[in-house]
Amino acid sequence: MSPRVAVALRHRAEAKSPSPARSIRGGFVFHRPDGRPLHPEYVLNHFHYLCREFGVPRTTIHDLRHLAATISITAGVPLTVVSKTLRHATLSITANIYGHQTTQAARDAVDTIDHALTTADQPVPAPIQLPHPRTPNTHAPRSTRQLTTAKNLNQKAS
Repeated sequence: MSPRVAVALRHRAEAKSPSPARSIRGGFVFHRPDGRPLHPEYVLNHFHYLCREFGVPRTTIHDLRHLAATISITAGVPLTVVSKTLRHATLSITANIYGHQTTQAARDAVDTIDHALTTADQPVPAPIQLPHPRTPNTHAPRSTRQLTTAKNLNQKAS
């Protein structure tokens, strides 16, 4: 679970002030008014209601799982990590289901390598000329005198 999701759930739980029923029933973040868990059919129906309300085509919860996997693969998350996140038994299951996505990721990788090689062939720009450094005696002459003075005071004290 990402930190963003954890914070959102924590805020949701805090907004629903703790009640005795909630602590007895297991502390669900989403629950019935008496603290009991929501029925899965209610959750699905409410999800479909929200899809209609926001003009999103009818979507299943499993479609959201596919969406998350597709976004991850497209963003460059290694297939092994996506597979483990989805809890697939083998990497080949993930590769078979999302093979079309890995093809696009491979194309993107080839394009990135091509871009790097193309820019490497271009001439290197001339280095930036920095101004000449100051000579050693042009700054902080007082600090040397102060150290000398302090040293002389210590010598007189001994």
